[in-house]
Amino acid sequence: MASPQGSRAPLEFGGPLGAAALMLLLPATMFHLLLVVRSGPARLLGPPPYLPGLQVLWSPRMLLLWLTWLGLQAALYLLPARKVAEGQELKDKSRLLYPINVLAGLPLGALPEMLLPLAFAATFTTFIFSLFLYLKALVAPASALAPGGNSGNPIYDFFLGRELNPRVWSFDFKYFCELRPGLIGWVLINLAMLMQEAELRGSPSLAMWLVNGFQLLYVGDALWHEEAVLTTMDITHDGFGFMLAFGDLAWVPFTYSLQAQFLLHHPQPLGLPVASVICLINAVGYYIFRGANSQKNTFRKNPSDPRVADLETIPTATGRQLLVSGWWGMVRHPNYLGDLIMALAWSLPCGVSHLLPYFYLLYFTALLVHREARDEQQCLQKYGLAWHEYCRRVPYRILPYIY
Repeated sequence: MASPQGSRAPLEFGGPLGAAALMLLLPATMFHLLLVVRSGPARLLGPPPYLPGLQVLWSPRMLLLWLTWLGLQAALYLLPARKVAEGQELKDKSRLLYPINVLAGLPLGALPEMLLPLAFAATFTTFIFSLFLYLKALVAPASALAPGGNSGNPIYDFFLGRELNPRVWSFDFKYFCELRPGLIGWVLINLAMLMQEAELRGSPSLAMWLVNGFQLLYVGDALWHEEAVLTTMDITHDGFGFMLAFGDLAWVPFTYSLQAQFLLHHPQPLGLPVASVICLINAVGYYIFRGANSQKNTFRKNPSDPRVADLETIPTATGRQLLVSGWWGMVRHPNYLGDLIMALAWSLPCGVSHLLPYFYLLYFTALLVHREARDEQQCLQKYGLAWHEYCRRVPYRILPYIY
């Protein structure tokens, strides 16, 4: 039964109808991208070159390989950790403990030819996994439910996730999926593309090196600073259902590697002067992204830290302070700005003749604008007048003087 608090929460993503549409649209989009990227025209908005039959998509061997990959990552997750971090305070005032451990396995194989059946195996297991999460949440205590994922509508709750932090003993499913199998799988696919390009053409192209290097830096940064994920909306607010499970396990590795896939099938010439400019763009984006996130995390851990003690703040009724100077006085979401600049840098090595490699930039812009709107609503409810004052002091959301 849905909790009273959950039933009052406004429905997002268009409610049950929107959730059902997204559960079909997201996998369809992923498979469309995997098909068109290897075609000659590589048209983002055109039809795929063919529709694969079930015999192409379904492979027990690929399912076993996918489950082995998840099992390997789970085993590494359970290894003794570098340290244990506390999560944010829950509704019952307790705090969950999370192991922080950046170890990961990187088995390489003939991945470029396996992507379609592997993506199908990932999608299939995600639906099964999401059903398990939904059924598990039916017997979870009310204090363990997410603010918005227990509406009482099974389609909507299956999509958004009913339980905030589903665990079996100390194994936290959401935290595990958020960083490990998908992000590391993304790097793995990129490396496989680089290796196959070297085999086909004698050496990897400069464009392929840039895409691999940029995205490896991003994933490495996420794993090195994995404790920071504990304060994100995904962990603190959203339930764990199909939306996050599919995003973490399938969408991230198979669509975020689109630039490397594109370059394997559509090599692009890239000179050193242009490559240097692209590197500068990525460096600026990373500098903003890492600087903003580090400043926020340092302030949340210890507002008296010398690195943030001189920053101007606004007091709130909850007792917390809102940063109104430094990175967070420039725009309300400087980390999103850095993310988008890096997304542009990842696409530019693919040239400007095709829209397809820019799908990530287009998608990520829409995602961050939508997430920013959700952030606004939550912060307004949480901080009230203090948030109004912050918005008055920092009028731009993501892009200074534009948005």
